[in-house]
Amino acid sequence: MSFRMLSVNLSTGKVEFEDVSDLFSKYIGGTGVLSYLALKDLREDLDPVSPESPIYFGIGPFNGYYPSASKAVAIFKSPLTGNLGESHAGGRFFMAMASAGIHVLRIVGKASCPVYLSIKDEEVKIIPCSSLWGKTATATERILREIEGTKRGKESILRIGPAGERLSRIACVTVDSSRHFGRHGLGAIMGSKNLKAIVISGNRTLRISNWSEYQKLYKEIFDILAYSEVSLKYRDLGTASNVIPLSNTHSLPTRNFSQGFFEGADGISGEHFADEYLVKQIACAHCPIGCIHMGQLREMFAEPHLFRTVRTSYDYEPIFALGSNLGVSKAEEVLRLLSYVERQGWDVMSIGVTLAWATEAFQRGLINTTHTNGLVLSFGDAQTYLKVLGNISKGATEFYRDLERGLGFCVQKYGGEEFAITFGGVESPGYMTGPAAFVGFAVGVRHSHLDCAGYSVDQEFFGKASDPYVEVEKLYKESLWRMVTNSLVTCLFARGGYTMPLVLRGLRVLGVEETEESLMRKARIIHGMKYLLKEKLGFSFDSLKLPEKLTRVYTGRGLVSHKDFDDRVKLYKDKIKEDMAFAQEELKA
Repeated sequence: MSFRMLSVNLSTGKVEFEDVSDLFSKYIGGTGVLSYLALKDLREDLDPVSPESPIYFGIGPFNGYYPSASKAVAIFKSPLTGNLGESHAGGRFFMAMASAGIHVLRIVGKASCPVYLSIKDEEVKIIPCSSLWGKTATATERILREIEGTKRGKESILRIGPAGERLSRIACVTVDSSRHFGRHGLGAIMGSKNLKAIVISGNRTLRISNWSEYQKLYKEIFDILAYSEVSLKYRDLGTASNVIPLSNTHSLPTRNFSQGFFEGADGISGEHFADEYLVKQIACAHCPIGCIHMGQLREMFAEPHLFRTVRTSYDYEPIFALGSNLGVSKAEEVLRLLSYVERQGWDVMSIGVTLAWATEAFQRGLINTTHTNGLVLSFGDAQTYLKVLGNISKGATEFYRDLERGLGFCVQKYGGEEFAITFGGVESPGYMTGPAAFVGFAVGVRHSHLDCAGYSVDQEFFGKASDPYVEVEKLYKESLWRMVTNSLVTCLFARGGYTMPLVLRGLRVLGVEETEESLMRKARIIHGMKYLLKEKLGFSFDSLKLPEKLTRVYTGRGLVSHKDFDDRVKLYKDKIKEDMAFAQEELKA
């Protein structure tokens, strides 16, 4: 297999293709290859929103070939944390890159005016688009789809909303209809480059040398993902099905992580969304699971009877962030808030957790109506939260402008660190299952629930005695295996299907010979490279700490102490140090 990188300099207009097949041979693809490139390019004194700050997008060897290998990876220096920024997104982007014969897309520089990047096979254009500046993320996609037309085939459209243009540190990049490079503020970097959007498509046909084996394996994978229990949860209610079980086990963050049980969980449950608001389920390209659930609202925009319909995708994380954690118990109100966030282009978890902190800060007297322009912040008051979002988008006061700089910035300026729920500078994911989840958020390369699935480890230990050694070993092994799947690049919802034997067969059919030993050796190198990069940018295990508030709330596994947290972090650190040393040796070779 051969792999190419396209480099685009928005300052000079220079475009360059480069063969990077050797990097894919060493580091599999996706997150592995991008981590190697970022380790070379990113440095601590690099301003994330400066022209020289690079954005890397990447795909892996499975993309375009196998079902549910339907993600792409973005790596950059996060303007939110100043450290490694990594985010993954579905949609059609991976397929468009593969069809264009581009496996890594590197973007640097800054255009002199708002532009979008148009890529079709070998044709790369930087097109001025001042008329799009200020448009919402949703409107931008509609307009670009008309401009670029449908004749070019299955194009993918990435774009930022106004939040990215304002360099909000919690701005996301929206992909196609409803997927996102959500976390770590990638939208701000695109905004800093005057890059409103990327439109990409291609007409290449992927080569397969052994058709009979490929078809046999493809059907096997397809059947597992489409018809087995492996993905049933995602096909049916989606991740929104987590709401009730998590609430029942005191694991659903409620009112800024004040408790894990939400008395209004029924009103924002996956079952209720499906019964009342679900209008269709869609899928990323080349995925038989179909996990994307679209909810619809009917809204009056003028008296007496002029209505519009608003469709927004929903799943568990947005529901926790704008629902239980804000005390909002009506699905309709969650969808309305979510629709606003979608148009502006914020990361929904970051804005939701920041709003929850602001509400508690208001109730404790750290901020007042002078800051909020007269608004009284109360948990459960969705109408006021909608006004708050409007004020943030307008920059109505200094306080509102600060809110979209992220929770870490707000805490430094206004106080309230003890009830600010962040890990590694990133607003927390939505799980209060216990110590493994919190440690996973803290030590993970992305500070995400997607790094090592600590919430799942906690659930295994519900009602059982703690065993930090076993728990940390499970976190580490899961994180290490995800170095493989995130390099291939498969969707995590398909992780139950992509076992080691199946992955090895999949690579073999594509002409790549690996063994379990060789593949896990590469995983350790990638793992080590990521932490080498994180330390290079200022990360330290010794600075990790559990937010004080989380030591006083009852989680799915009861109370969690600082010692519970610190002991597990130390164990994890020891394991990662071995991977870092291993990676250093390999990089010298």
